[in-house]
Amino acid sequence: MNQLGSDMLVDTEYDEKHEVAIISTDDAMDEVEPEPEPRADDFEAMMKRHLPEIPDQETEAEAIHTWEIKEWRSLSRREHGPVFDCGGHHWRILFFPYGNNVEFASFYLEQGFEDKPPEDWYACVQFLLVLWNPNDPTMHVMHQATHRFTAEEGDWGFTRFAELRRLFASQWDERGRPMVENNSAKITAYVRVLKDPTGVLWHNFINYDSKKETGMVGLKNQGATCYLNSLLQSLYFTTAFRKAVYQIPTEQEADRLNSAYALQRLFYLLQTNNSAVATTELTASFGWDSKQIFEQQDVQELSRVLMDKLDEKMKGTEAENALEKMFVGKMKTYISCINVDYESSRIEDFWDIQLNVSGNKNLDDSFKDYIQVETMDGENKYFAEGFGLQDAKKGVIFESFPQVLHLQLKRFEYDINRDAMMKVNDRYEFPEIWDASPYLSDHADRSEPYIYHLHGVLVHSGDLNAGHYYAFLKPTKDGHFYKFDDDRVTRATKREALEENFGGDYTNQANGNIQQRNPYTRTWSAKRSMSAYMLVYIRESRLDSILMTHQQVDPPPHLAQRFAEERAILERKRKEREEAHLYTEVQVASEDNFKAYQGFDIVPWKTEHDTPAHPRSYRVLRTTTLAQFTKVVADELGLEADMLRPWAMVNRQNGTVRPDVPIAYPDMSVEEAANKFGTKTVQFRLWMERTDERDEDGNPVFADAHIDLHGVSNNRPLMLFLKHFDAKSQTLLGVGNFYAAYQDRVCDISPQILKAMKWPAGTNFKLHEEIKQNMIEQMKPKVTLAQSEIQDGDIITVQKSLTEKEANQIIAVGGYTDAKEFYDYLLNRINVEFLPRFPTEPEDPNFILTLSKKMTYDQLAAKAGEYLKVDPTHLRFTTVNASGRPKMAVKYGQSGTLSNILAPSPYNYAGTQLPKPDMFYYEILELSLKELEQRKGVRITWLPDGIVKEETYELMIPRTGIVSDVLAALQKKAGISDEVMANVRIYEAHSGKFFKYLPMDYSILSINEFFILYAAHFPEDESAKKISVFHFDKEPNKTHGVPFQFPLKEGELFKDTKERLSQFTKIKGKQFDKIKFAVVGRPHYSKPEYIDDDEVLWDLMGSRDEIALGMDHVNKSRTNWNKTDSIFIR
Repeated sequence: MNQLGSDMLVDTEYDEKHEVAIISTDDAMDEVEPEPEPRADDFEAMMKRHLPEIPDQETEAEAIHTWEIKEWRSLSRREHGPVFDCGGHHWRILFFPYGNNVEFASFYLEQGFEDKPPEDWYACVQFLLVLWNPNDPTMHVMHQATHRFTAEEGDWGFTRFAELRRLFASQWDERGRPMVENNSAKITAYVRVLKDPTGVLWHNFINYDSKKETGMVGLKNQGATCYLNSLLQSLYFTTAFRKAVYQIPTEQEADRLNSAYALQRLFYLLQTNNSAVATTELTASFGWDSKQIFEQQDVQELSRVLMDKLDEKMKGTEAENALEKMFVGKMKTYISCINVDYESSRIEDFWDIQLNVSGNKNLDDSFKDYIQVETMDGENKYFAEGFGLQDAKKGVIFESFPQVLHLQLKRFEYDINRDAMMKVNDRYEFPEIWDASPYLSDHADRSEPYIYHLHGVLVHSGDLNAGHYYAFLKPTKDGHFYKFDDDRVTRATKREALEENFGGDYTNQANGNIQQRNPYTRTWSAKRSMSAYMLVYIRESRLDSILMTHQQVDPPPHLAQRFAEERAILERKRKEREEAHLYTEVQVASEDNFKAYQGFDIVPWKTEHDTPAHPRSYRVLRTTTLAQFTKVVADELGLEADMLRPWAMVNRQNGTVRPDVPIAYPDMSVEEAANKFGTKTVQFRLWMERTDERDEDGNPVFADAHIDLHGVSNNRPLMLFLKHFDAKSQTLLGVGNFYAAYQDRVCDISPQILKAMKWPAGTNFKLHEEIKQNMIEQMKPKVTLAQSEIQDGDIITVQKSLTEKEANQIIAVGGYTDAKEFYDYLLNRINVEFLPRFPTEPEDPNFILTLSKKMTYDQLAAKAGEYLKVDPTHLRFTTVNASGRPKMAVKYGQSGTLSNILAPSPYNYAGTQLPKPDMFYYEILELSLKELEQRKGVRITWLPDGIVKEETYELMIPRTGIVSDVLAALQKKAGISDEVMANVRIYEAHSGKFFKYLPMDYSILSINEFFILYAAHFPEDESAKKISVFHFDKEPNKTHGVPFQFPLKEGELFKDTKERLSQFTKIKGKQFDKIKFAVVGRPHYSKPEYIDDDEVLWDLMGSRDEIALGMDHVNKSRTNWNKTDSIFIR
């Protein structure tokens, strides 16, 4: 028995040594009731008064049972009352007369099975225990509780039911007699067994199995990905969507960085797993890091980005257009003239609909609000082509609704009074079945009813700063709703799915309390913190096809095969871990590896790539003998074991790894050999020397046996390695190993080299010794190998001598003519990735070039230009910072080497991120980079329609240019007509306020780079008195939007000025009506003086040039509160 904070006892074994949980009774005792307290023997009244039915819970059975306790002080430590029945279950009262390790009488309700109850047995019970004096039933003490009784928790009750001292006192609450009188009392149990339609009523979820209980599994939360989990479950149980995802061909590109493949894998696991599924693979395929994972995102935006990405993947496949057929509807935006036959309209697709919650009671109210018609009349008339200004109606109407309708409910809105985004917790009702036809146009196709059934309710609980997302989904046409709360899936009632997510006030609880505590904000509120933010409806006529009621949706076969392979790999690795102490790793290099390798040393020991040059790695038992191991290698090479001779590799002090000594102990174990000849810091490494020769007796003969030592003392065979530098093919590859005598001169080994190279006698060549990466020395012919300090395992590189003509041809194409130069190239080579800075076409390539760190800028540009087939002078490169973003443009003809360009001195980057050392962004320019650097970039915003539309352009103007040149370039770039252009001027703005107009002859070099440039229609009357206008949000220092200058009219009432402002800015209707206007002095902290309609702005301004007109309205750019970067999927 565990000690629980709830003060309740869970006791199934009745072991006196077990601890007991305790229930506090402070809140349950001695409450003053307005009505007379019923007598304890008035059982019906007591039950009605003290055990009221729980709202929305259905009763299965009720029972009242009284046990008369006699000879209290003579009872044992633990007693049981008689067994009684309720709801087909046996019950009894468990009684500790002297307290369960406390100075209180302890009473519990307990299941009454004679033996241990069935493992899956449970009952949901609301119960009341009343201890009373049979001589005076008005004297009683009671406690009530609710509990889910199970085989593990077979009893529940009250350890501190009543204090023993008080029970046996001569007077109970001054009533003239004790509660336990004559050593006896009665205890009555009122038991109500409740129905449990969801199977989880009062469940503690210990050892809860979603798959067993519901047939479905949940998704694990990575940190703050509950919003993602609810959306994914909704899409998964839109079965036709799952089928479309499965139809994306991924067999040939089964890369976990492929988001479509990762989603297929996730859906497969949801379909086949027995426990909750992780989403880490999927978010990794999206390109998300911890920033995105621990930051809740906008579900609507995520849904749209995911749909776009999948729609793109489905093009050209069996699933093409599947998503559009499923999720896309059509709406018409129109302006229809009232008095003439003219309508301007456009029909657009929509994937979801965003509905206002605030101010609307239900779904129908929101749709009525959405299609509300606005009348354009008076000063706001519509200009109809051919008819002039006309009264008109403006609005939106739906032409069709999709098969699956996603409705986004705007539960978060900006509160102007609090200057913050706030959650809208107002009650908002939505039906289980909904008719969309009232919101269709008269011309819509109504051949099928537009009746929709609720399929999903996605819920947010909490507020803007702290909360949780989960979903209620109805996976089948005629089935139940289920709650998907991250890794847990439970059955839900219709009330839980619908009404409890309407929001609004809590209903009155059984205890009269109308407040509840938000588990995420820890605050009490009378309003529900949980409410629907997204609804999924499916068209009634398409329920079977969308939910695929009579079809089985099977994942692609390659998914099951891939998971089986991965499970096998995991099992093998698990077994390897368990047996790791029995095995060791041995790396073996052979002549085949050496011949395939271009690089330093004999083979690439440390590379992780599996190439022909890479040594073979073996996992062998430590007790394996060298003879046994050599046979394993020989079998793989198709040789006899005695034709191989293992050499131990040694790490030299100069950083190279070379064969050191042959191991002539065939019976030595691999572990012993590794300890004796190997290096403890790395795997045991071997070189396998091979021979094809046998003597007359059939014994293998290795090449060292043929070396003539000439009887010279201190002479011995040396095993050397030969590489060949081919200047024509620009390759440096291994040839093989050969033997020479230690005291031979360098020129004496010419016959072996000519034979190995298959060159005719008399061929001229040069020899170099590869000592280490940065030390390549030419060998002198007359010096002995001993004098040259040659030893076993050393590398000699041979190069055929070139004619002058051959050398010049190689140099002309950028090649190397000398082995030492080529070694230097290998030492300084680098694979550099090039990415388009502004990709405009899908074919804009990412590519990788192998370059030298010693290259100049011109050589770099030439190599990239050659690959892209463009003029190198028209390329501009930009370095890349550590986060993958553009860092700094590389200047034309920049001095220094490629190494300097990619990784300049860290002093140049003090306090900032160093650039990536192997990556450039590139741009293909219209002008040469040299010419471009003689120009100045001018960023300008063109305002073609008041201030409601902004078009920003980057213009390149000669550095000697003036403002008129900027306008000419803008006209060409934006396609502005000469008629419009005649009245356009450029002005500067700073900190959201107008600064000055720029004269046509103003030098562009004088333009302040920290100011914003606007090009706009200039007021026709240049001599008119003007006032600067700016936008602010509540306080004048919180500027936003496009500032401008506006001409004033003497004597004009401000209500008429506002009409001209509306025409000038093109801000109209409700949006304009929300703006408040004020005159503001020059200091940014000046208090705004708000203007009435009957005031005259001309008079308010007077002769004060420092006065500006402020437009006070909400900064719409602040709508993405609590959000940083946009959601993306790689």
